[in-house]
Amino acid sequence: MKFVKTEDLKIGMRLAKPIYNNKGVLLYDRNSKLTQQGIESVRNFKLIGIYILEPAEPLPPQTEEDIEFEKFQMVTVFSVEEELKSIIERGKNNRIYALAENIIRSYGRLDHKINFLQNLRSKEDFVYKHSLNVAILTAMICHKMNVRKEDATEAVVCAIVHDIGKLNADPQLLVKDDITEEEEMELRSAEYSGIGLIESTFAASPNIKRVVMQTYKRLDAYRKGEEIDKNSSKMVIGAKVLCVAEEYDRMTAINSAGEPQSELAQIRVMRSNPMYFEPAAVEALIQSINLLSEGTCVELSTGEKALVIAPNDSNIFRPMVLCFSTNTIIDLAMTALYHDIEIVDIMKTFDNRYVMSDDEIKAAMGKTKE
Repeated sequence: MKFVKTEDLKIGMRLAKPIYNNKGVLLYDRNSKLTQQGIESVRNFKLIGIYILEPAEPLPPQTEEDIEFEKFQMVTVFSVEEELKSIIERGKNNRIYALAENIIRSYGRLDHKINFLQNLRSKEDFVYKHSLNVAILTAMICHKMNVRKEDATEAVVCAIVHDIGKLNADPQLLVKDDITEEEEMELRSAEYSGIGLIESTFAASPNIKRVVMQTYKRLDAYRKGEEIDKNSSKMVIGAKVLCVAEEYDRMTAINSAGEPQSELAQIRVMRSNPMYFEPAAVEALIQSINLLSEGTCVELSTGEKALVIAPNDSNIFRPMVLCFSTNTIIDLAMTALYHDIEIVDIMKTFDNRYVMSDDEIKAAMGKTKE
């Protein structure tokens, strides 16, 4: 499966994920081949791009839980939109705490990992879908960390409203490639402009503003590579969780850069930056979602491609794999034998054809004539 921008779509490409219209009605199911009409639909919905299957790639299995998760995203995003618009237009939240409770009830009490499925986004729904995903991740992380019910609900509310200021920015900036420093500043300014709105709307719950502000400051420091002031006020648990949920979804979902970061690579990044991302929250995220489950194709540090045949719950980065080229099984958990072999990343492509440049082709043709 790979992400393809809308402008690069071609007739005949197979869909890896379904396409719904803006009312939640299914238009094109998985494994459907794109037609010209389908491509026009994607353009009309102003989607940044879609996920497609490569020619040699089989349709990944989909469980009932996966289907229910996609339905939950599709339905609940409208509630998120309604709440955020109510706050902007009237300075009031109608049912935001009930919405947070619904998210917690659905995904904040699970006793197993789920496949966290990213959704397709356009500039019109980007903030709403991102906020919902961050809220779901926040609920799951809080559950694994045994966060108090009141604090968990508060953290999920913060996740829903944390990007409300970006609704005042130019929507094009949310999906634009090669964003300039000036445009990045505009987005940051819009983000912070939402703080006043959050403060007035949740005047009876000042901790909402506190969590969001602490999250902004910590992530700003991370993106600028600034040292964290050890003498600064201690972060509350909600902000620690929100930092991890926000950054994970921002980097692994469709974004302005186009190609999403792989889930495994993003976990590695956050693990290697404990100053900015609370290690306990990162581990709680790992315990909440499937990252290297059975059937995942990976690239090894030896250059080989392999298939995960048995996950390792103790250390997700060292599962048992089957090497394609040698048809041998390697249990990476046996570090005494395989300490020098590790998983580099999830396979980005199933197409093993060698791609040659025009110059290489000409050179090869020249040698053939000789």
